[in-house]
Amino acid sequence: MRITIITVCFNRKATIEKAIKSVLEQNYHDIEYIIIDGNSTDGTKEIIESYGDKICKFISEPDKGMYDAINKGLKLATGDVIGLMHSDDEFYDKKAVRRIVARFNADPSIDGVYGDGVYVSNDKDERLIRDRIGGVFSLKKIKEGWLPLHPTVYLKKTIIDNNGAYNLDFKIASDTEFLLRYLYKYKIKMSYIDSYIVRMRMGGMSTSFKSAFEVLYEDYKIYKFHGLAAILAVFLKKTLALRQYMLHL
Repeated sequence: MRITIITVCFNRKATIEKAIKSVLEQNYHDIEYIIIDGNSTDGTKEIIESYGDKICKFISEPDKGMYDAINKGLKLATGDVIGLMHSDDEFYDKKAVRRIVARFNADPSIDGVYGDGVYVSNDKDERLIRDRIGGVFSLKKIKEGWLPLHPTVYLKKTIIDNNGAYNLDFKIASDTEFLLRYLYKYKIKMSYIDSYIVRMRMGGMSTSFKSAFEVLYEDYKIYKFHGLAAILAVFLKKTLALRQYMLHL
């Protein structure tokens, strides 16, 4: 089984190498690694290029934002299963991809998998900020604001081909629309891996405090777009995040 991993980035010199290494150091080797860069000017491109042919496909050109870059990666992907590694993040350990593959092999009927993650501080100490435990999927939980942690989601390429890429009408929370469309609208079959998959650094586009209100408003529009009780879902989603954060104070 071939796994495609897509990293998109723009001016991420400080973190891109850790993301790349965490992919290349996985102990599962049938990986197609694609990096889409938004024409960085801070040295990011040079770091990526230093890894030569270890990266299967690399494009550096202007784009319309993160989700446009991800869509470019999806068009290039040839793996059986596709997932993301954000440029601020890294795999939790070297066995993460092998666990993902094992779950697909154990149940060929599933469309996708997801797991757990941790948020860490964006400094040299990388302090644990909060756990993000996925738990078993249900439509009831989705109506109450729950969604799997986006960077832990791996989907079969055929499912993505059938159900579409990221909606560029949403600039900062298109991952929410993507997951709602797949899990709630199309009701694809997902399997939960009770294990950590990623370490996410606080301060990225979707986790920075600066963008919090923007994300809140887009989330509201997205839940409403899918016919859900938007105010309640967004409130419960943020309440869940706050509870997870409080556990580590």
